Amino acid sequence: MNSVPLSRALPATAVVAVIGSGTMGAGIAQVAAIAGHPVLLYDSYDGAAIKAISTIRAELDRLATRGKISEELAQAASDRLSAAGSLKALSCAALVVEAIVEQLSAKQQLFEQLESIVAAHCILASNTSSLSITRIAASLRQPQRLVGMHFFNPVPQMALVEIVRGLSSDAVVAQCAYDTAAAWGKVPVFASSTPGFIVNRLARPYYAEGLRILNERGAQPATVDAVMREAGGFRMGPFELMDLIGHDVNFAVTQSVFQAFFNDPRFTPSLIQQELVQAGHLGRKSGRGFYRYDQNQAPPLVETEPPCGTPPVPLQLFGTHPLVEVIRARYKKGRVEYHPWRTDNLLMKAGPCRLYVTEGRTATQHSYDYDMPDLALVDLALDYASATRLALTKADQCRPRAYEMVVGVLQACGFEISPVADVPGLIVMRTVCMLINEAADAVNQGVCSAADADMAMQKGVNYPRGPLAWANTIGINTVANVLRQLSATYGEDRYRVSPLLQRLQAAKRKFHE
Repeated sequence: MNSVPLSRALPATAVVAVIGSGTMGAGIAQVAAIAGHPVLLYDSYDGAAIKAISTIRAELDRLATRGKISEELAQAASDRLSAAGSLKALSCAALVVEAIVEQLSAKQQLFEQLESIVAAHCILASNTSSLSITRIAASLRQPQRLVGMHFFNPVPQMALVEIVRGLSSDAVVAQCAYDTAAAWGKVPVFASSTPGFIVNRLARPYYAEGLRILNERGAQPATVDAVMREAGGFRMGPFELMDLIGHDVNFAVTQSVFQAFFNDPRFTPSLIQQELVQAGHLGRKSGRGFYRYDQNQAPPLVETEPPCGTPPVPLQLFGTHPLVEVIRARYKKGRVEYHPWRTDNLLMKAGPCRLYVTEGRTATQHSYDYDMPDLALVDLALDYASATRLALTKADQCRPRAYEMVVGVLQACGFEISPVADVPGLIVMRTVCMLINEAADAVNQGVCSAADADMAMQKGVNYPRGPLAWANTIGINTVANVLRQLSATYGEDRYRVSPLLQRLQAAKRKFHE
């Protein structure tokens, strides 16, 4: 491959071939055509490529009608699309992207055929979401020409492309794929060929912690989803997202990553999700998953504390936590004393009840350790000033009346309060800390850079903030301590602290420095 310099994006005149005319393949073909490339679309099923091109052209017309692209661009892109009648017709391609069935043997066989058809300088790319690029390339005479170009569905709308380098992938080839994706208007990130690449690996805790909270009866799916949206700032909660993806697909990816990491407990699949798959409750596509999708189905109930109607409560507020600042600004029902200096996580005293921000222990353990029976914990929020809902739990020792005082204060400040059983780390905090931990491990193991980890999760799955940027906001100490408390509570290696987090904590440093 080094005989042909590929230090920049492919020129717009270069022919791009796409193999597989399903949703992903058609989306890739559309993007390449809009970017100016002549595109050859091939599918082994007779007539499939022609049908897909007709669908793409209709979509281009729709985009032009809505003013998203010009009529001239829509027509030009349509004219650049052609159906290939055989693999041999792809001999002129400078880049071939396969988007066929997710089976290793099928992909290996395809690339072996292509190697004898296309020119020596042609780049071969796989859109695989989980298979090893190293393994796919292993049977090729020129494995250095194969890279991963993992697009996300729907391809025309989703910005991210993971450029995956296998053990044999030529760095110049990978850079050309990266630059070409950028020229197509995408946001490329580099990843090494490890299980799940970046997004499918780093996203596992988002589902796994929600499933564990449900397994421990911490909260119902609708409540977890509401808290993750309205406090955590995520577009969708884990349960509604799993229903959208399909439990068969989501469970299969989790199993694949789990097995590929030699049964690392961090990626252990959920028995709850296995039951749904076995029952055929696959989510939206089957009409039932964690939620029902019948036409007349009532919206799921989100657990919310009723208005407490407590009388004005004298408050003592402590420290400079963002929630303290919100309460100071909003609480108008009683006298407020403010004490800015505080070294622990105590936020507020409302009557006899103390409110702390969760740091990984259960409220009951916290109460026991501090010998404070009337104690409640509040969850993390992306931005307390804009959050509309907070998760709250109380120690088993806490008197109902004392707990109601805290609820009443937070309600008076404009928050809906979702009661959560006393699970360690509550909902947002434990999920975010586990996302951070996985991202830190990926960086520590050379899978990607810290910047690419954050970019991938924002552009690939629409997270409100990159996990490592979130670590900086929460504080490395807080993240590491929450994980240690979770590990101590469960006694599981699942919650072990990433060595990189430990180093940053010891060095008093942050990510992205």
